[in-house]
Amino acid sequence: MPPLEAAVAALDVDAMLANAKRWCAINSFTANIAGVNAVGALLVEAFDGLGLEHRAIPGGEQGDHHVWTTGAPGPRILLVGHHDTVFPPGHFETWVEDDGKITAPGILDMKGGLAIVRGVLGALHHAGALGAIPLAVISVGDEEIGSPSSTPHLQALAEGARAALVFESGRANDAIITRRKGVGAMTVTAHGKAAHAGNNHKDGGNAIWALSRFVDLAQHLTDYERGLTVNVGTFTGGTSKNTVPEQARCELDLRYETVADAEHLVRELHTAAAQASMAVPNATLEITGGIRRLPLEQTDASRALMLRYAKHATAVGLGAPEAALLGGGSDANTIGPLGVPCIDGLGPRGAGFHTPHEHVEVATFRPKAEALLRLLLDLAETD
Repeated sequence: MPPLEAAVAALDVDAMLANAKRWCAINSFTANIAGVNAVGALLVEAFDGLGLEHRAIPGGEQGDHHVWTTGAPGPRILLVGHHDTVFPPGHFETWVEDDGKITAPGILDMKGGLAIVRGVLGALHHAGALGAIPLAVISVGDEEIGSPSSTPHLQALAEGARAALVFESGRANDAIITRRKGVGAMTVTAHGKAAHAGNNHKDGGNAIWALSRFVDLAQHLTDYERGLTVNVGTFTGGTSKNTVPEQARCELDLRYETVADAEHLVRELHTAAAQASMAVPNATLEITGGIRRLPLEQTDASRALMLRYAKHATAVGLGAPEAALLGGGSDANTIGPLGVPCIDGLGPRGAGFHTPHEHVEVATFRPKAEALLRLLLDLAETD
């Protein structure tokens, strides 16, 4: 039996769902390091026996990360996932199967995607084809907070890679993600000078006033036509109404579509802080933070990869349109800017991610797995 036919015949959806159920049963909220590492241990157990080389990477202040490689020569195909979730312990802990759907924490984002990866690798191993494909699989323990610990490891693994496939939540109609906005975060602190508002007002430096000037300048940097937004989401300051406030603080969320716009926006925000400082006597502004994730921009190579995957997806009955630009980031944002062709959203179809209604459509596990299997063998045959 040819490797493709043998591997397709070996796909085991029941085993995929059983793995997902085990992984979803353990709370792996990013800050719950013990839970993240417990799920990581179950992943290691599940991937054992496939002839892969495993390496655990300590996560430091976050949970650990895990890498599996085949060792086959040639530029790698990188399969990317994460095993942390957004739900604190006690917030959403259930497994409900009803009307062809499974509702569970992380089933869509993205333990279901990891289950598909494991199922496909198992099928390829059964067919004797896995060891010949230059593959690297990584599951990180900190994606939901922007991958602060895992980013250098993702970048190192992606260096020289042929392609990267990311198994984030499958979208409606199985849309393939090739573009995501970049994400930035800043904290701006205004330092003023305290004074009695009645007796020594002129001697003070009003931190709230200075920061308010900055906020007005910052918000005006939003440009919807360019897909560039600045959102001042929090603002605090002062101690009492009759004291000139000595300190004020705000937090910003930044989104952008291109690397050039990301760099431009950061420069403009620093300029705005300098202008606000000069406008208010006895006040200065301090900025921390900046670009957290660069945007995932579509390239000719990533579009070609999307079309290649789409061919296999439609052949097994899935939809395969290109997804509209997404405002949220993923680890695709870390890999794409390195010049690696990257597509995302390859997990099972579902909805409600980051809510207690998070669910997947069970019927999509097999075709999603088969589309991935076919793509991997296709890439291996044309390296």
